Amino acid sequence: MILLTILAPQLFPTFVSNKTRMQSNSFLIINGPNLNLLGQREPEIYGSATFDDFFNQLQKDFPQLSLSYFQSNIEGELIDKIQEAGFGAVNGIILNAAAYTHTSVGLADAVKAISCPVIEVHISNTYAREAFRHHSYIAPHAKGVIVGFGLHSYTLALQSFLL
Repeated sequence: MILLTILAPQLFPTFVSNKTRMQSNSFLIINGPNLNLLGQREPEIYGSATFDDFFNQLQKDFPQLSLSYFQSNIEGELIDKIQEAGFGAVNGIILNAAAYTHTSVGLADAVKAISCPVIEVHISNTYAREAFRHHSYIAPHAKGVIVGFGLHSYTLALQSFLL
């Protein structure tokens, strides 16, 4: 962790875009439908921790970073947030589009349209589940995809931005 603290300012300079000054080392996590139910919904797949608890720990583990997150069950709100953040407001987006991963051309087009890098994450191993979950419309436009490591998938995505 100390190494990341020392190197991170050199890896991410402050950018100016759309007349908005981006905070250096700023990352946004966007969660899609039903992820507001983490800790309650199918704990055998998704675990028993809430996302709020996990996010609070993530902020403690990466105090040198500015982390924020957004969750919506509504596809259009997710697209709006990607567009809002994707042109210089943050250094990177970690996106768990949940079920929309496998159905939403609109979300894929939003990720394709922005200049900000996006890492697609999934808590479960989508390839070990139903066949329809094996396809992602978002993956071709993402910097990378991380699946199957529980909530640590988000940590791995964040660490990948710091490499």
